[in-house]
Amino acid sequence: MQPTRHDDGHRAPATRLYALLARDARSGVIFRRGPSKQVQLIRWDLRDDSFEHGQWFKGRIYERRCDLSPSGRLLVYFASKQHGDFVTWTALSRPPFFTALALWPKGDCWGGGGMFEDERTLLLNHRPQQGRDPFPLPTGFQVPHDMQVRPFGRGSGGGEDQPIDGVLRQRDGWQVIDVGEGETGGLSATTLYRFTRPRIAEKAGANGRRLQSLLHAVGRNNEAWYGLDHRVLDREGAVLLDLPGSDWADWDGGDLVFARDGCLYRLAKSDFRRYAEDGEQVVRLLHDFSTARFAALAPSADARKY
Repeated sequence: MQPTRHDDGHRAPATRLYALLARDARSGVIFRRGPSKQVQLIRWDLRDDSFEHGQWFKGRIYERRCDLSPSGRLLVYFASKQHGDFVTWTALSRPPFFTALALWPKGDCWGGGGMFEDERTLLLNHRPQQGRDPFPLPTGFQVPHDMQVRPFGRGSGGGEDQPIDGVLRQRDGWQVIDVGEGETGGLSATTLYRFTRPRIAEKAGANGRRLQSLLHAVGRNNEAWYGLDHRVLDREGAVLLDLPGSDWADWDGGDLVFARDGCLYRLAKSDFRRYAEDGEQVVRLLHDFSTARFAALAPSADARKY
């Protein structure tokens, strides 16, 4: 697929999609990014693949440090504007809105974000403060009286996407089966780290199928920060399908759902056998998000309360 270009011949900003699926509900959220400092939050009903297009955020959302509560009702996210009162912060919101119900200022890009241990326990990836309240909230923000907020492990508030991304993915069934090997780029390199042998993570699916994520590069200039491919193998290890350049993929029951070039797709579990002969015509396009443009959206009444 050729990159989209504007009428003036300039290359249009790439659209990147990253999704979180709720553990105990057929729902999820999608972070739609593009241009790089504009992110839209979208709620996804997996029962009928319908979408509620929500708020936009002008800044950076670190999607690999975000999590959905098991029911999908609450989102914890880490955000950065690099200006204003808070610079960076972690917040709780009601998808598909970023409007913060609770907000913890961070001030830098180390750590941040969080993980729902359960519906009423949030592990906050900040360094706890000394005193009665380890995670104080600015005036105007609160958490429900029955919600516990605890540190995210012994090193809470440290690292970047790791270690929290690895912990989240392991919880959701991913296992690293090959750590890979590579080298760090030099001062003038366009890539921070490039793998000569990809780092491979795997998640089991139905009927012995395995979804693999292959990480080839991290920190690429003017491209997706993570250079990824995905593929599906059968129980014998034969490749059933390759998804080069895919930004995200996961299992929804026995179905495969994945994102590439700003579009979201589904391959039904009953169509894997047909894929070998018919190829991508058996893959269903759920939605093309690449044409969306920033539009201000006021929070609904429900988005302002737990």
